[in-house]
Amino acid sequence: MPEMTLDRSLMTHFATLEDPRCPLKRRHNLLDMIVIAIAATLGGADGWVQIAEFGRSKEAWLRQFLELPNGTPSHDTFGRVFSVVDTEAFEACFRDWVEAIRVVISGEIIAIDGKTLRRSHDRGKGLAALHLVSAWATANRVVLGQVATEAKSNEITAIPQVLALLHLQGCIVTIDAMGCQTAIAEQIVAQGGDYVLALKGNQSTLAAEVEEAFIEADAREYAEVASEVLETREQGHGRRETRRYRTLGDLSGVPRSALWKAMDMIGMVESEREINGVITREIRFYIGSIGTDVETFAHAVRGHWGVENQLHWSLDVSFNEDHSRVRDPEARENLALIRRIALTRLQHDDSKLGIQSKRMKAAWNEPYLTKLVFEAPKITPRKAASKDSNIRKM
Repeated sequence: MPEMTLDRSLMTHFATLEDPRCPLKRRHNLLDMIVIAIAATLGGADGWVQIAEFGRSKEAWLRQFLELPNGTPSHDTFGRVFSVVDTEAFEACFRDWVEAIRVVISGEIIAIDGKTLRRSHDRGKGLAALHLVSAWATANRVVLGQVATEAKSNEITAIPQVLALLHLQGCIVTIDAMGCQTAIAEQIVAQGGDYVLALKGNQSTLAAEVEEAFIEADAREYAEVASEVLETREQGHGRRETRRYRTLGDLSGVPRSALWKAMDMIGMVESEREINGVITREIRFYIGSIGTDVETFAHAVRGHWGVENQLHWSLDVSFNEDHSRVRDPEARENLALIRRIALTRLQHDDSKLGIQSKRMKAAWNEPYLTKLVFEAPKITPRKAASKDSNIRKM
């Protein structure tokens, strides 16, 4: 195997993963299989059959970097091996890799959100579709950690597990209404972070108090209270959207705020959207521990919305994740993590192409594939969207 002057950081982080197979029955190295699966996923493969075929077609290229003592594995071998690889250990290797490439940013928005792999269920065996709760660093555009459940309703128990995996010091954690729980807020603060949590029916009394507090403050024109407002307008492709972000630091009208650790503000977002002449309006309420700086509040809210486009949409559209039929409980979770490795690498490649085009290029262009697999990505944190549109503070 020729020596190459390449950064092998990805291989280094996964080399520590314990191989659960009997040593006498191992025909293929576990690390070889992991690298093949990642390379194949980068190159457009979406399941074990395609991963195995990619490995066969790229065997000469793979032998420059891997031992491959018995050639490349079959799709059955990939399925069997990844069904016995410990999911928590595999995810821990992934987190170590992410921490090695991530840029630490003060005030980073970490969005906690769930996604269901819709076709990963097996009704015959009573296996529900896999639901993954992920932590997404919005500026770095990387998944920091994830925990699997078998139902969206289990997010309340999964979120504390995800948070426990993370370094939250100096970060702002955003969660939708499912995670608006006093224990979760307390855990975030205990780990050194701040929070912005969406309010809905699961906290109906608190939501009613927050709404009433804004109504009363508005009636007084926000006189003599800590409050700021920011308005943004966006227009394009037949769509026009106006958002008004409002913060309020006076919690005297929110008695239940005393139950929430470090809570010092409430927030409101009023949005008006016009598409082809049809206007829709929506008001959302939030609680937080970030103070009343409205730009910080708007950045946190917009950052959380971005997880849908930057992570979930990309996985579905560019990696066909919703159509994956891998059903083994461990194998489907491990393959989902491989997709996130590939997405992270592609999002931080500087080629001026979309994700799908980058995957095609990786399949066709071996020097490009070598760069993606064996060179560490250079993460350039994404700046916050412009926040200077019609700012009015009170």
